[in-house]
This record gives sequence, structure tokens and C-alpha cells, in this order.
Amino acid sequence: MSEDWKQVADLITANTIFCTKEVLTSDETARYMGISKSYLYKLTMRKEIPHYKPMGKVCYFNRAELEQFLQGNRVATSAEITNRANTYCRKGGVK
Repeated sequence: MSEDWKQVADLITANTIFCTKEVLTSDETARYMGISKSYLYKLTMRKEIPHYKPMGKVCYFNRAELEQFLQGNRVATSAEITNRANTYCRKGGVK
């Protein structure tokens, strides 16, 4: 039974580490974002995701910057687009 509790504790620790750490490794970042490490590598090579290489080899990621990155390029809902269109039409379009 103690082995079961250890597995549960390890799982909880693995899933909550993102809430407490500010700087994440590549493995942790891929898990945090729900993507593969190879895709994360592509993003870093294309310089599409903010990252740090303090010694020139190992990549590190700032959790707050990752959250901003993940929340970038927001896609508007259909209702928001309709509201914008209605507002545009009420104002008489482009002048």
C-alpha cells in the first residue's frame, strides 16, 4: 500500500511543479504546453517562443512568458465578430 501512496504523491508533485517553478526545463515546458519535445525544439529553432540559453546549450523557459505566448493570437468568438460587424455597420462604415 505504501508504494501506491508514493505513486500518488509523485503524480501530484509532477502535476503541480508548474505552479511553483518560475523557470522550466524543456521536458517540463513540453509537458506544461501539452506538445512534443520535437515541436518545442522547432519553436525554439524558429525563434517563435521565448527562451533562454544561459550557457549556450540547455534551453530554459520562463513560465510567465509561456503563459503570455500561449494566450497570444486569441481567436474571437462568432458572437464577438458579429458584435464588431454590427457596430461597424451602425457607425456607417469607413469614412
